[in-house]
Amino acid sequence: MRPLGSMSIAVWVLLAACQQCVSADRGLLVPLEVSQHNSTLYAACKMRPSTSLPEGLPKVYGQVLFKQEYPQGKLKVLLRFNGFPKEDNPEPRAVHIHQYGDLSRGCDTTGGHYNPHGVHHPNHPGDFGNFESQNGKINVMIESEAQLFGGLSVLGRAVVIHEKVDDLGQGGDAGSLLHGNAGRRLACCIIGVSSPSLWNNYHKQYGQRRQLRRN
Repeated sequence: MRPLGSMSIAVWVLLAACQQCVSADRGLLVPLEVSQHNSTLYAACKMRPSTSLPEGLPKVYGQVLFKQEYPQGKLKVLLRFNGFPKEDNPEPRAVHIHQYGDLSRGCDTTGGHYNPHGVHHPNHPGDFGNFESQNGKINVMIESEAQLFGGLSVLGRAVVIHEKVDDLGQGGDAGSLLHGNAGRRLACCIIGVSSPSLWNNYHKQYGQRRQLRRN
């Protein structure tokens, strides 16, 4: 049998990977789960403390859950974290999507902010902003400019929660325009495709908590 050249091998690997994809409108390849779950894709990552975390900083655990309807639905994100100090006036913490899903040296190997358009912070699609804890927890739902579909998908990238508040690009220095001077990386996780069950379960709990607060 004639050996495959490097180009042939690359094409074979691409075709093999796309056995788990389905063709969709506008020439995109989307995960098979989109057709299985009413044209909606769900993703999740399990937040854990960085393995390189210095002593004295909070050890944060939790989940980040994602839901997006195909093809142009707004990405919804549920942030569920615990492990913060229980303070009367908690410092807001910054949360961002980072470029690499590489946790080989804790959160330090996740790279910089995911910045596919080469723009200044806070205009990266995964610049989620700042969030205050209540009783040591953060439970909030937001909408994001990030995407689960197409060439700019954040699947396989990392979510990082930081030590400090994000200055939102107003710090007047180079770091502000790169990462908002948000400090050390407390915890991180890698985004992967999930079933709807996690989202449905915690979204229901989130709605119940909001109703209790209103009452």
